[in-house]
Amino acid sequence: MSERARIYLDYAATAPIKTEVIAAMQAASNTAQFNASSLHAEGRAARALLDEARAHIGELLGASRKEITFTASGTEADHLAITGTVRALGRSAHVVAAAIEHHAVLHALDELRERGCEVTLVPVDAEGRVDPVRFGAALRDDTALACVMYANNEIGSIAPIADLAAIAHERGSLFHTDAVQAPNWLPLDVGRLGIDTLALSAHKFGGPRGVGVLYVRAGTPIVAAIPGGGQEFGRRSGTENVVGIAGAATALELAAGAREENFRRIGGLRDRLEAGVLATIPNVRVNAGGSPRLPSISSCSFAGVDPAAALMRCDLEGLAVSAGSACTSGTLEPSHVIRAIGGDVASATLRFSLGETTTAAEIERVLAILPNAVAALRGTGAGVK
Repeated sequence: MSERARIYLDYAATAPIKTEVIAAMQAASNTAQFNASSLHAEGRAARALLDEARAHIGELLGASRKEITFTASGTEADHLAITGTVRALGRSAHVVAAAIEHHAVLHALDELRERGCEVTLVPVDAEGRVDPVRFGAALRDDTALACVMYANNEIGSIAPIADLAAIAHERGSLFHTDAVQAPNWLPLDVGRLGIDTLALSAHKFGGPRGVGVLYVRAGTPIVAAIPGGGQEFGRRSGTENVVGIAGAATALELAAGAREENFRRIGGLRDRLEAGVLATIPNVRVNAGGSPRLPSISSCSFAGVDPAAALMRCDLEGLAVSAGSACTSGTLEPSHVIRAIGGDVASATLRFSLGETTTAAEIERVLAILPNAVAALRGTGAGVK
């Protein structure tokens, strides 16, 4: 492998924590080391920091501070939103979700099935799109909750969340969206989206690991998954990670401020990457290329290439990429997302996910490496068309 610096293109798995976030956490560390539930002066100071971060995140989402709940991850936020709302209704119910949801959502739905709920997964088309008509047809009079992720973590397709939420509400159903991939790129005004619950994960947008955010619209019924001391308005007990929460608030502010410029610039880099791949490597499919999608994610399937060998070769060449979701890629199981869009799960699908610090020079280096790497994996010895 070359001695040149490695290229990180796995921002959808995690984004490096920003220096401004580290500074905010360091500034908060002395005060935030105390328990925000304590009534003494030290505890009240920690509570003030917590309340400030909660109010700031609420403002950035167009929500009130009491609608913001902190968890330990986006996965926990999804789980609480899904199981907590259905349990609050006090009955077995019908739940609808898109077939390409993140495993955090799908496994929460499995838990509901075990409790007697019926779950309908709505298919997507070949571009990863959720058809509003098909979605509406899946809803029933007993549908308690509908779940559609804002933007898919593997292929980047963006769902028409506001339209889908309106359809769900017309049928009397609550609506949850996993918006974990959205903060760097898409508007997050919960009022305009019209959703009831929304999940975020701080480390996806330059914040610390171990902090999730759950928006719960005022009046939405929800039962705590973790009982205890009654923190987080009774929705999620446990002493809050105030330092991490302060960092998450700073990270979300930075993401919102740079959103439009990053969408334009990173989208241009993604387009350059895909054009170069298609021009130099035969038999490649760009997944969801015809769908509205995130500017940061390019999912490419290389026919005739072994998935494990492709990841290993990229790593040896200095490219940090993924086969799909970081939550499942360690096992290299066939992607349910690629299967849902009719892709070839036996071929290598590489997810190149770009971030704020990705450069044009890095993209050109990727394009210099990939053709010969793929050709070698296919055993053809030919690097270009």
